[in-house]
Amino acid sequence: MSTLIVYASKYGCTERCAKLMSKELNDKVDLINLKNIKVIDFSKYDKVIIGGSIYIGRIQKEVTEFCAKNLDRLKEKRIGLFICGMQEGEMINTELNQNFPSELLKIAEVKSHFGGEFIFNKMNFMEKLIVKKVSKLTSDKSNILEDNIYKFAQKINSI
Repeated sequence: MSTLIVYASKYGCTERCAKLMSKELNDKVDLINLKNIKVIDFSKYDKVIIGGSIYIGRIQKEVTEFCAKNLDRLKEKRIGLFICGMQEGEMINTELNQNFPSELLKIAEVKSHFGGEFIFNKMNFMEKLIVKKVSKLTSDKSNILEDNIYKFAQKINSI
């Protein structure tokens, strides 16, 4: 069996989470950054995991476009969905459910969030301003939920 992990990452947090997860999976795993590759041979994969980070409530357009363009092929696979973001509680679950097509959400066997990061030296001026105002943070903060990544991988391994 083979698993494909596709993701889009703006500052690297989602990529790091995807790589951490790939190390926990039993299958042969291919990691693809959607910002670099547009054509994928789905016939090689039994499972597809899709992830992206959330900014101002929205997932990256590469993830949205990938899901829309490949929806029929994805519906034939075992699906896992994840997001990275700094929201917590019910808000992060709402963001997950608002950023993937309902057809994928219905068939996804695993859905989760992996936390996120604010790394100020990677942000532009406006992003820094917004983060400081909304989150009240003035320095970097990392909140990657490795336990969630591990649990997600264990569920994927069991399907």
